[in-house]
Amino acid sequence: MPRSGPSYRSTLRSKTNKQRLERTVAMSILRTQSVHASHTSVLRRALGPGALIALGIGAIIGTGIFVLTGLAAAQHAGPALVVSFIMAGFACGMAGLCYAEFAAMIPVSGSAYSYSYATLGEGVAWLVGWLLVLEYLFAAATVSVGWSGYVVSLLRQIGVHLPDTISQSPFTRVEGRGIIATGAILNVPAVLVVAVITAMCYSGIKQSANFNTAVVTIKVIVIVLFIVFGVSCINVANWHPFIPPNEGPGRYGWDGVGQAAAIVFFAYLGFDAVSTAAQEASNPQRDMPIGILGSLIVCTILYIAVSAVLTGMVRYTELNVSAPIAYTLDQYPSLGWLSFLIKIGAVAGMTSVILVMILAQSRIFLTMSQDGLLPGAFSRVHPNFQTPGFSTLVTGTVAAFVGGLLPVNILGELVSFGTLTAFLVVCIGVLILRKTRPDLKRPFRVPAAPVICTLGALSCGYLIYMLPTDTWIRAAVWTLIGVTIYSLYGYKHSVLNRPVVRKTVSRG
Repeated sequence: MPRSGPSYRSTLRSKTNKQRLERTVAMSILRTQSVHASHTSVLRRALGPGALIALGIGAIIGTGIFVLTGLAAAQHAGPALVVSFIMAGFACGMAGLCYAEFAAMIPVSGSAYSYSYATLGEGVAWLVGWLLVLEYLFAAATVSVGWSGYVVSLLRQIGVHLPDTISQSPFTRVEGRGIIATGAILNVPAVLVVAVITAMCYSGIKQSANFNTAVVTIKVIVIVLFIVFGVSCINVANWHPFIPPNEGPGRYGWDGVGQAAAIVFFAYLGFDAVSTAAQEASNPQRDMPIGILGSLIVCTILYIAVSAVLTGMVRYTELNVSAPIAYTLDQYPSLGWLSFLIKIGAVAGMTSVILVMILAQSRIFLTMSQDGLLPGAFSRVHPNFQTPGFSTLVTGTVAAFVGGLLPVNILGELVSFGTLTAFLVVCIGVLILRKTRPDLKRPFRVPAAPVICTLGALSCGYLIYMLPTDTWIRAAVWTLIGVTIYSLYGYKHSVLNRPVVRKTVSRG
């Protein structure tokens, strides 16, 4: 083609316009939101530091400690489960410090989504928000399945037998065979508990927080009783070999300890849920760091003690059961009374986890909607209850549907992927904002930030790497769905687009 004439100029203009469009899209995806953009609360401020710590403990202690500990010990780490909990706790501690700095500085309900928006840009923020759905919404579904298992066991002890067709998941994953049908119709108890808790979350934050505090008290007492009475039953021979010889990828040895850390990381899920209550905290700048770090410290101590006692009371190979703590106590007739209490504590513990997860996810939907990345219905606040009503109903409905159909192992690994990715981004975000906005007031500062943030990011990255391959595949599919939604809706409707639209209209 000649380098002159109408045809050449038309082609050149077309190419130039295309390049401009590509640059505009790239800049739009990387655009950040002011850290002061969403400080005005539309929700009721009713939570002090004690309620926030209880909220964190309520979210953390649940399926992870009552269900996944046994599976992680039996299949991956053996007695070195203690080390796995320390590894996961270390990653959470680093991330927790980063969350505390952000939560005090940007006291909004969006958690890692809002922090990413202020540091890494809208595109990354959307992906983090989409992955947080895996953390909170899928966590509520995951825990509802564990809740169902313990309730069915309790009912069986008092002579009430629910048929498997309405108390188990219709699908399960079998190694070497993939996902298969179980013959069940629906896990009805899992659906019912989510429905009841959704109604409670819909009716008000104060009522939900009071209920959560009562339930947290019950489950902490039960766990402390297990530790105190279990210590006298420890047989140190059960701790040998402390790290069983490796039998293949992810099965014992240090490889198994690492994979167990990635799995039991689910047990720490929840401390970041405290940050989603920022708009309902009485004094967020002071109380958010206390709630986040306080709940994390308490739960880490309890987890290490429980895992040591659990693997000391019985051989780790016996713990491949759905209720490992109850099973362990059943081996000691003198502690039969405690077995029943443990099941009650497990039910109470998982109830509070579902509650906090639904509270957290509904408030993230609220924040994303306020930013224009989700439809406006998600930001509606109930005029009487002052709760994000529509977001709460959507969260509860989807969680009930997913929990009624899928098993705990598939859901738990997806939740860990979403959580770890959010933590990694928060650790990086603190360093970026320290560089780009050193002038910002920081009521809480991460000590030795370059070291702690880097260690936190690397720890979370390592645990993501240790997750099974099929989890990566499902997470990739989930991410692709999220990118599609952002491309078709979020990018066009972002609040950051609105000033541009107004200017265009004024010229016309």
